[in-house]
Amino acid sequence: MAKIADAAQPRLAKGVRLQTDSASGQSVLLFPEGILELNETAHEILARCDGRTLKEIVQALAEEYDSDVAALAADVRETLADLQRRKLIELT
Repeated sequence: MAKIADAAQPRLAKGVRLQTDSASGQSVLLFPEGILELNETAHEILARCDGRTLKEIVQALAEEYDSDVAALAADVRETLADLQRRKLIELT
């Protein structure tokens, strides 16, 4: 799979919702075929998939968590690529 470009705008795929499970308090992605529990990192990334570009998402996370942009960018790309393979996000 090709590397996700800095200008790509990730968004949840049609029919996919990000929410908190009322019973467990766990962040989850709900989709027609099931549910995916998210770790804190994935939740923080997906919460920013609101029209921002990948570069803007990485920059916001780097500022909030005082992290290295290059290392963080690799982690964000890996997470988004995994979600894209599962057809849970789309890139525009």
